[in-house]
Amino acid sequence: MKLRFLVAGAALVLPAMVQAAEMSLATFLAKADALEAKGILAIGSPDIAVLKGEMQRVGKAYRADINAQQAAKRPAHSCPPPKITMSSDDIMAEFRKTPVPQRKALTVRTAFYGVMKRRYPCS
Repeated sequence: MKLRFLVAGAALVLPAMVQAAEMSLATFLAKADALEAKGILAIGSPDIAVLKGEMQRVGKAYRADINAQQAAKRPAHSCPPPKITMSSDDIMAEFRKTPVPQRKALTVRTAFYGVMKRRYPCS
C-alpha cells in the first residue's frame, strides 16, 4: 500500500521537477556567450554538451507537441516544414532579439516555441 502512494506521489512531483529544471533563456545565453568568449579553448568545456542537450530536448518536445496537436486534429501552435533548416546561429540570433529584462522569466523552451511561431506561422 505504501508503494502505491509513493508511486502516485512521484507521478505528481516528477512533471513539476522536470519543468523546474528547464533552463532560463538568460542562463542559456550567458553560457553561450562565455563559450564564444573562450574561442577555441571552449572545445573541452562541458557547457557545450549542456547547451546542445538543452536544444535537443526542446526540439524533441516541440516536435512531439506539434505531432500531438495534428493527431488530435487541434490547431497547431505553428506549422513548420517536415525538415527544419535553421542553423544554431539563426536560433541564437532569434534568442538574442528577446529583451534582456525578459530573458530570466523565459525558458529556452518558451523562447524556442516563440521563434517557431514567428518563423512558421499557420496560414
